[in-house]
Amino acid sequence: MDVDIRLTCSSNQLRHTNIDPVKHKLVRQASSEIIERLFTRAAAGDLRWVATRYPCQSSAQAAEMSLPEYQDFFYGATYANSNDAIEKWTDLGKEQEGLVAWLNGKEHVHLEGDGIDLTMSIKDRTFINCCGLVNMPDGEIFTGPVEETVEGKVKFSYPCIYASVEVDGVELVFEKGKVVKASADKNEEYLLETIDTDAGASFIGELGIGTNYQIDKFTRNMLFDEKIGGTIHLALGRGYPESGSKNLSAIHWDLLTDMKDGGKITIDGELFYESGQFKI
Repeated sequence: MDVDIRLTCSSNQLRHTNIDPVKHKLVRQASSEIIERLFTRAAAGDLRWVATRYPCQSSAQAAEMSLPEYQDFFYGATYANSNDAIEKWTDLGKEQEGLVAWLNGKEHVHLEGDGIDLTMSIKDRTFINCCGLVNMPDGEIFTGPVEETVEGKVKFSYPCIYASVEVDGVELVFEKGKVVKASADKNEEYLLETIDTDAGASFIGELGIGTNYQIDKFTRNMLFDEKIGGTIHLALGRGYPESGSKNLSAIHWDLLTDMKDGGKITIDGELFYESGQFKI
């Protein structure tokens, strides 16, 4: 295929919860070659893709909204309820281009806040400006940190959902880039089996900063939640080659934490972001 257009919804967003975590891991391992090809072709521009959701009843229920409330939220987050949606996404792209330009050539990142104290290198890595050209909704900037440089610990402030399984209270400790300790309050076995999928599953493939302030609550749908203005996400596993990431894995699991209450991102010793707002 040359173009992949995805419009999805589900009647049960947690439908895989009671499947043996080992079977989840086997499925991911079996699909690793397909995932590798998709990421590689997309990075090379050989495969164009776009993904969104359909605002259905199960999504509204997961977000703890009525269907009409969720529809309003959904179309607000995508600017589909606006007469100037293209202009709004274009403006966001211009704003984020300034951030990306400032980050070019920077090296050291320190993430700190409630439950998080992590350092990593972004030397020779590229931040990507996400402004409505691929995911919908969109709104983030991201890169792939230098794999073996991630150090510290993080407890994610939101439930971590992957392949229709919700894992709560996830805590990770990193040494030389690798997860050396992992725990969760709910579905810990699933967390541990996922991290054990392959060699790259215990390393970070992405650091992302959400910039869509129309998305102002957690909905249990990571296409939306990773874009929440005032949050960051770290993805275990496969990184995007266009960011410079070299991490290979059959998984790409975005894990979300809130930064709005005093969270800071310091770049090369300079305050870049605080309490959900950029400071440059």
